[in-house]
Amino acid sequence: MNKKFTLLTILLLLFSIVVAPVILSSGSAVAATLEDAIAKAPQGTEKGHIDPNAKPGYLGIPGAPQLNPLIGFLWAIWVGWIFSTVGAFGGIMAGVGHITIYGLGAYAKTFKDTAPGLNKTITDSIRVSNQWLVGTSALVSSFNYWKQKRLVASLGVFLGIGALLATLIVVYTSAGKVKFSQYQGYFGLVVFIIGGFMVYEMTPKGQASKKAAKAAAKAFETAAKSKVAIEDQGVKTAKWSLAKTEISFFGQTFSFSPLWALAGGFFISALASFLGIGGGFLYVPFLTSVVGLPMFVVAGTSALSVLIGMIFAIFNFMVLKGVMVHWPLIGVELIGIFIGSMIGPRTGKYIPEKVLKGIFIALALYIGLRYTLRGFFGIQML
Repeated sequence: MNKKFTLLTILLLLFSIVVAPVILSSGSAVAATLEDAIAKAPQGTEKGHIDPNAKPGYLGIPGAPQLNPLIGFLWAIWVGWIFSTVGAFGGIMAGVGHITIYGLGAYAKTFKDTAPGLNKTITDSIRVSNQWLVGTSALVSSFNYWKQKRLVASLGVFLGIGALLATLIVVYTSAGKVKFSQYQGYFGLVVFIIGGFMVYEMTPKGQASKKAAKAAAKAFETAAKSKVAIEDQGVKTAKWSLAKTEISFFGQTFSFSPLWALAGGFFISALASFLGIGGGFLYVPFLTSVVGLPMFVVAGTSALSVLIGMIFAIFNFMVLKGVMVHWPLIGVELIGIFIGSMIGPRTGKYIPEKVLKGIFIALALYIGLRYTLRGFFGIQML
């Protein structure tokens, strides 16, 4: 059987594990939870009130924001492209779309004092909506990077395994308990810190221990410009064991411990699941700084790790905890995600590594600062 077809089949089966139960779970029991939260909110036309005569919007809530599917489609293309290109920021960009562009964040905040239950219900819905987008992008990206031999499968799998227990713990400790302002503030703070760390990584001191990664990146860039078959010098496993695994990429050798990768995946996914994002913005620094891989391999490896974590995070939130999403919006966004995720791996190979890291840093610093100030201090940035 064709190996490419086999991997795609496996990935689709993994993703389908969550799809069928999730769709089935969106029935009467879940709807009853949302109806209960709406019923407990005060009625009226003021902010923080529910007007029963208003037109249903997000999640069918009367008076909730009306969502334009075209905006969701176009934004999802961007989300898919940025995640599949740098291996990060898919969930964060999805969050920017749901929180800011659609105004769901501001809407959720209106219920902070009047209907805390509804505030938390909408917050959880935003978190899981982000996960649907980044999970789909991770699925498409993993397959494309695997075809280009720009994915360290064993490393991605061990990072993903570490994510499984973490996602379950976070779901049971945070679902229905996080206020939107807390979510927004922590969302921004973590992203900002990671952006600052990546700035350090770009300094001469931070680059001192990255000679192999720089050499491999330079060789890859030369091959991409010459339009030669990059697969011939792509990722190959030279040695494998739980203690130490060695891989080669464009003439350079890199090593890592699968057990340490498992531990790293646990802590990264725990934080990512709390924020309702894929974790790529944490996997990327881990893979470039701790493992020492070049960015051209990091994006695909990060995508595979994110995919495994997202499958179980979505399942846990929606099936076990009954969190709802707005299916008409998600359906349109997934089409956009697919398109963007198909474009990313094909265009990213022509972008220099420094530019890829620069994009990562710029987005991290701006988004991190914006949401930290907004969530914790109520300061609005453009």
